[in-house]
Amino acid sequence: MEKTVQHLGIIMDGNRRWAKGRELPSFEGHKKGAKKVKEVARWCANRGVKVLTLYAFSAENWDRSEGEVSFLMKLFDSYLAKEAGELHKEGVKLRVIGQKERLPIHMQKKIKEAEDLTRDNDGLILITAISYSGRDEIVQAANQALKLCLREGLPEIITEDLLSRCLYTAGLPDPDLIIRTSGEMRTSGFLMWQATYSELYFADKYWPDFSEEDLDEALAEYSRRQRRFGK
Repeated sequence: MEKTVQHLGIIMDGNRRWAKGRELPSFEGHKKGAKKVKEVARWCANRGVKVLTLYAFSAENWDRSEGEVSFLMKLFDSYLAKEAGELHKEGVKLRVIGQKERLPIHMQKKIKEAEDLTRDNDGLILITAISYSGRDEIVQAANQALKLCLREGLPEIITEDLLSRCLYTAGLPDPDLIIRTSGEMRTSGFLMWQATYSELYFADKYWPDFSEEDLDEALAEYSRRQRRFGK
């Protein structure tokens, strides 16, 4: 029986190299990559994927040049302003995870507005990881778990179940499959806790060139694999 992917994670990598290969400024690669997001979200929804989590901007990316970071923040901000309403009409539920407190205040406001607007939608759950670090997520979850212990009078022992309740993705299934584009073969801290038994798929194409056929190839490869979960 064909296995279906309920939760798909994608590490969207290669925007700058895509632009460099075409002798374009890196900004053009980021713009092209942003346009790809809506396409891929629709492809996934049409294939029965319930949750799509995209790694857009890591905590380490703050160390890039001031000009590039500023452009990326404006790009994220513009995407929220332009696409939130349309995705809402399509029944998509939008969520942003990561160190949101590090984002510009006006962007934090737009994120909240988009999340509130789409909160009750029952279609694809589209999660974007911005200013995200897998290690930081686990640290934040551990601190939150300790606070829960104190507030609820629980023993001050952090269990797997308790920590899972405090992750950004609490209540959602762990990713079945994680795709990374650009040919790089690492996960760069993406959903470190949740990805323990995720299948990994590395695509050679840069993110702006990732096609519907590439998605189908990754899903087909997942379907052929035997997941054992350490058993």
